[in-house]
Amino acid sequence: MSDLLSGATPNSYDASSIQVLEDMEHVRLRPGMYIGGKDDRALHHMVAEIIDNSMDEAVAGHATWIEVELHGNGHVTVRDNGRGIPIGPHPKDPTKSALEIVFCTLNAGGKFSGDSYATSGGLHGVGSSVVNALSDHLRVEVAQNKELFAMEFSRGVPQGKLEKIGAAPNRRGTSVTFHPDAEIFGGLQLKPARLFKMARSKAYLFSGVEIRWKTEIDDGETPATATFKFPGGLSDYLNETLGGSTTYADAPFAGQVSFTEKFGVPGKVEWAINWTPARDGFIQSYCNTVPTPEGGTHETGFWSAILKGIKAYGELTNNRKAGNITREDLTAGGCALVSCFIREPEFVGQTKDRLATVDAQRMVDAAVRDHFDNWLAADTKSAGAILDFLILRAEERLRRKQEKETARKTATKKLRLPGKLTDCTNKDRAGTELFIVEGDSAGGSGKGARDRKTQALLPLKGKILNVLGAASGKLTTNQEISDLCEALGVGMGTRFNLDDLRYDKIIIMTDADVDGAHIASLLMTFFFTQMRPLIDAGHLYLACPPLYRLTQGAKRVYVSDDAEKDRVLAQGLGGKGKIDLQRFKGLGEMDAADLKSTTMDPATRKLIRVTVADEEPGETGDLVERLMGKKPELRFAYIQENARFVEELDV
Repeated sequence: MSDLLSGATPNSYDASSIQVLEDMEHVRLRPGMYIGGKDDRALHHMVAEIIDNSMDEAVAGHATWIEVELHGNGHVTVRDNGRGIPIGPHPKDPTKSALEIVFCTLNAGGKFSGDSYATSGGLHGVGSSVVNALSDHLRVEVAQNKELFAMEFSRGVPQGKLEKIGAAPNRRGTSVTFHPDAEIFGGLQLKPARLFKMARSKAYLFSGVEIRWKTEIDDGETPATATFKFPGGLSDYLNETLGGSTTYADAPFAGQVSFTEKFGVPGKVEWAINWTPARDGFIQSYCNTVPTPEGGTHETGFWSAILKGIKAYGELTNNRKAGNITREDLTAGGCALVSCFIREPEFVGQTKDRLATVDAQRMVDAAVRDHFDNWLAADTKSAGAILDFLILRAEERLRRKQEKETARKTATKKLRLPGKLTDCTNKDRAGTELFIVEGDSAGGSGKGARDRKTQALLPLKGKILNVLGAASGKLTTNQEISDLCEALGVGMGTRFNLDDLRYDKIIIMTDADVDGAHIASLLMTFFFTQMRPLIDAGHLYLACPPLYRLTQGAKRVYVSDDAEKDRVLAQGLGGKGKIDLQRFKGLGEMDAADLKSTTMDPATRKLIRVTVADEEPGETGDLVERLMGKKPELRFAYIQENARFVEELDV
């Protein structure tokens, strides 16, 4: 791993490497700010944070194995044979060890300067301290210089000083054992199957590390012990994922490139991709072994390289039809894995769902493109099969586009009724948006605020039918659902075809109140049960209208909740005179200018993309059925189980 160590000095990782930026605050009060919530995904993200620290040691060349063990009492242990967290007194606070600073202080870690790690997944300096704050018990053991040290915590509070336990002549590295706090996560339990999958994926992402798995909890499907080490890296991962599926290339296009050698900066990119007619395409991307489910610049660079490469090969073989291929065609049957290691990556959010580092796009694009050109030229059989498949996809897409242009005219005529669809003028789906709004008054404001070329409006009368609480026959006869399907150009359930979708973004835009939230939940339930591929493909969004407008002279500010309102009122707007406060009871109360600038203008609005959480099979569907189905006793039970975790209640 010498390509990842440029600029790093292995011996420089000591107590002075730990930088303190500010004290830890509000972690237990607002865990969503740090791990995304208090749900099952957030619970397992705690384990990922600790594993990522060990993976950073492995990627930096200091650890060869990592062990993940789930105990019968719900505790989990992550061990490695790396250098061990520094235990000496911290230079800025000699009364505390560097280890205590790491586990009790937000924004403290050894990864800010880059001197101790060339690349790492845990850059925000909050992982260990947040896990500590949200655990009712946490124990750290560090073996350094043939000596063993330990320290224990509870809910972020040290239960004593760092102690020397004794000699450890055959041991080195760090061991962290913790138990998630029931006060935060309620009755949620760590699941062996989910942790097993997490441990295995880490081994694929870095072929130089061995991951050892143990569990004392028998769920009937997860092995009690396992060892993962995959010399083929992502290529092995992709082959296992595709199983025996027919593919257009005998072997995937896979490889890795060192950024150190090509661009003179620490890091690398590794990838594997193949095309298959047997399943829908997908891409799983990672940065510094951390999953990035919402993609980012490394994904953009990867697809850019593949698209330019396949078009260039089409020109080389005098196949002019290759010029019609788009990224949409590439992803239709393209199954891809992309993993990059870069220094000081910029993520969107603490849970690192999306990579924002601009240079990653340029470096991944250039690195992959060179290899893809050579791979296509060397394997003309696979290249020809892939090109033919992509051209067929492009022709099918263009044919459907022409059909949709005709269908749009027909649908517009049928739906141009009072309070129904107000369509956009663009005939191509790319860049178009359908806003689903509640009531004619909101629709009226929306008409004045929209971009006529790209934005369409469909007002609904009242609350849409709850598809989980209604007989199947009601779905086809319900007027609101019928209008919605016709506006979208698609059918429901098995008759749904994503290629028929007439808009690029479907945006639920409801009032910022309880009724608005209920309507949004009914719509999301409808899309989840009847049009799930629409969500999986990233087409469904929630608008974020403001709750208040504050005006002081010429200054105007919009805020989304009471806490933000109070903060702005306390700080002032910087204008002259008294601050005028207006609460919007509904979108219909907002004038077109307000609605446009806050909620509809792509340059100034904020959208929330609706996604399905990383789940075990059926997990999300079970929860939707529990909350939205016909059995009120299931809803009541859920409320009883989770009501004590509500942070704010607006009545």
